[in-house]
Amino acid sequence: MNFRIPDRNKKIIKRFYIITLIGVGLIVVLFNDTFGKLEGFVEFIALYFILIFVTIAYWLFKQIKSLIRLKNEKAKTELMHLKSQVNPHFFFNMLNNLYGLVDKDAKKAQKLILKLSDMMRYSIYDGEKDTVLLSEEITYLENYIELHKMRYHKAIDIQFNIETNDTDYEIMPLLFIILLENAFKHGVENLREHAYVHINLIASNNQVTFTIENNFDATQDDPNTGIGIKNLKRRLELVYPKNHRLTMSKTDTIYYATLTITGL
Repeated sequence: MNFRIPDRNKKIIKRFYIITLIGVGLIVVLFNDTFGKLEGFVEFIALYFILIFVTIAYWLFKQIKSLIRLKNEKAKTELMHLKSQVNPHFFFNMLNNLYGLVDKDAKKAQKLILKLSDMMRYSIYDGEKDTVLLSEEITYLENYIELHKMRYHKAIDIQFNIETNDTDYEIMPLLFIILLENAFKHGVENLREHAYVHINLIASNNQVTFTIENNFDATQDDPNTGIGIKNLKRRLELVYPKNHRLTMSKTDTIYYATLTITGL
């Protein structure tokens, strides 16, 4: 997995290098104007200090570069750890459902197994990539929704509206699944009737906006406080530090979440 040096850090290195060159240039100019006509001993002292300055500057440059590399490696490791935490309980729940379904409805169980295997393949292999196509992420979300439709034995109003002419945007994998998963876990799962999940995804002008609305049982836990949301926030900070906006709100029975990624 390639982890690029952020543009901000590249600018710091470049500026430091330019300042170093300017400093050397100024010393050389001062040396020519002030000491040019003096004896060789003074010339030797001036040259000596120039060499010391260049050596120190080069050492500082290497130290800064090393610190940035260590910071990036730490961020990469943390990001991989966060990705590995996405969806494990969903897969365990689905496997338990499949176990009970095999004897009751073998054909339905087979369909669930195929979709579940596709999702697991995406999570394990594509989930390790830096970016995936938006179209691939959409397919993953659609498979997740289809699995839940097959899993539940109650009427659920699920709407997934996509507005885009370009699904070739590259985004971080497993980006929207936490919000969708929360809608089912804290909403559909705990409601006996009239459960709904309405999703809208709009992609245009190098920007993707994902909005989700669902109803929930007010007596259950607040969906904003789970580890999944904390995980998502941290991943966004690492990958899209200045190019994302995540907002969440709720009424007594309705939960809203919007995630916008810009600069794609």
